[in-house]
Amino acid sequence: MRIGLASDHRGYRAKQMLKDSLYRYEVIDYGTDTEDSVDFPIYAKKLGTALQKGEIDLAIAICGTGIGMSITLNKMKGVYCAKVSNISEATLCKSHNDANAIALSEDMDDDLMLEVVNKFIETPFSNVSKYIRRNDMIKELEND
Repeated sequence: MRIGLASDHRGYRAKQMLKDSLYRYEVIDYGTDTEDSVDFPIYAKKLGTALQKGEIDLAIAICGTGIGMSITLNKMKGVYCAKVSNISEATLCKSHNDANAIALSEDMDDDLMLEVVNKFIETPFSNVSKYIRRNDMIKELEND
């Protein structure tokens, strides 16, 4: 499994923690590489593009709140990002919505963040017909 990580300056420390903790996966870091102020859409776009091209299987984005990264990623066709704050959301965004990306706040406790990320990675899509139908409806919006 190939996991892509990206952050802005505020999420840099958390990204480094995740990168060190996810050693059982192939982790690709799409930046930033410093705590110097940067514009988060640049790094969200790099991460989303990697997902679109199939260079990674799942994407994890971190910024101050997670909201900016989530908004940016969700503008990209084929990228389905959930702003996740807890384990339940990490499970449901994957099992119901087949999300391929999550966005996190750098304010999240490190232990909780690691639990959330692991739950997101390990949870399969449920393949239940009502969720397939709803997800297909979302995908149709990309063609409007």
